[in-house]
Amino acid sequence: MDKEIKEDRRDKNPDEEKPHISPKSSETEDYSEMERLGRYLAQKLRLIDFSGNDQRDESQRILRELSLDGIVEYIKENTNCKIITMAGAGISTSAGIPDFRSPSSGLYHKLEKYNLPHPQAIFELDFFMKNPEPFFTLARDLMPEGFKPTTCHYFIRLLWEKGLLLRHYTQNIDTLERIAGLPSDKLVEAHGTFHTGRCLKCRAPYTLSWMKEKIMGGIIPKCEECNEGIVKPDIIFFGEMLPERFQVLADRDFVQADLLIIMGSSLVVQPFASLIDRVRTTCPRLLINNEKVGMQDRLSRFLGLRQGLVFDSRNTHGGRDVAWLGDCDAGCQLLADKLGWRDDLQALIQREHESLNSGNRSDN
Repeated sequence: MDKEIKEDRRDKNPDEEKPHISPKSSETEDYSEMERLGRYLAQKLRLIDFSGNDQRDESQRILRELSLDGIVEYIKENTNCKIITMAGAGISTSAGIPDFRSPSSGLYHKLEKYNLPHPQAIFELDFFMKNPEPFFTLARDLMPEGFKPTTCHYFIRLLWEKGLLLRHYTQNIDTLERIAGLPSDKLVEAHGTFHTGRCLKCRAPYTLSWMKEKIMGGIIPKCEECNEGIVKPDIIFFGEMLPERFQVLADRDFVQADLLIIMGSSLVVQPFASLIDRVRTTCPRLLINNEKVGMQDRLSRFLGLRQGLVFDSRNTHGGRDVAWLGDCDAGCQLLADKLGWRDDLQALIQREHESLNSGNRSDN
């Protein structure tokens, strides 16, 4: 029987046995099938793009050069350039405020003494309701007490003064953007702020100065209206909804942006991180950070989805993403220098720091 089967196979025409497949290795065939599947899914998904503009000609040149110089030239050529800035803890570390994730100096690293079930528990509402003391102890390191805004903060304000800032979105709760003089209407504090607080029981509002006096004195702030509830700063804990202002303005702003600048963020916390994909496909994106983050993952690339940053120096025509790696203050200073704003930025920093030293400035 085996002999007959073998002979029968020899007699068959190879082209009849595999009528539509050219001689390839099984590995190549599988790869080809995956490619076809990817193209099919991408077509069905219509190359998902939150901006609604999914018809960009890939050969269109967005930036003449995928570098900081290319970004500078783009800004200079677009006199009414609408710029959105996004920022994380990296823009405040030079002010003396620790970030959360640094291995030796981050706030999460310092939480071992609180005997928490896990580091993030300090920002979970259920844990806070049972044991608020660890949060308020940590809050003393986060309160905007004696900290001065950095070069990054004043660069963002300078963008506003130049009429180029559409909006600034921040993950930070330190209020340094306010202290730097950025108007409230230009600011979206995505993760809330210490600027205001509320009683968790009766919702009575409280000011930063009232909370600061209690927190810096080592006192858990209790509501003076109902005499029962704890006053929690209006920062967003894990599991809480982001402010309505974030949702409303994000829908409105990102489709208008001509340039997106991301500074000092790890781009791992959602939904903030996904904002980078909400600009139009023709909008350049500049990352100023110590390392490349927010990059397109393999699944998105396979499916042809326009999600994540794509740093590809070979794509000189359709490319739009630029990474400048290094200290955020140095990156903002260099960008200001190349734009011809060096004197403007330095004068602004000097004037504002002198005002802070004299006690004449208050955050809005």
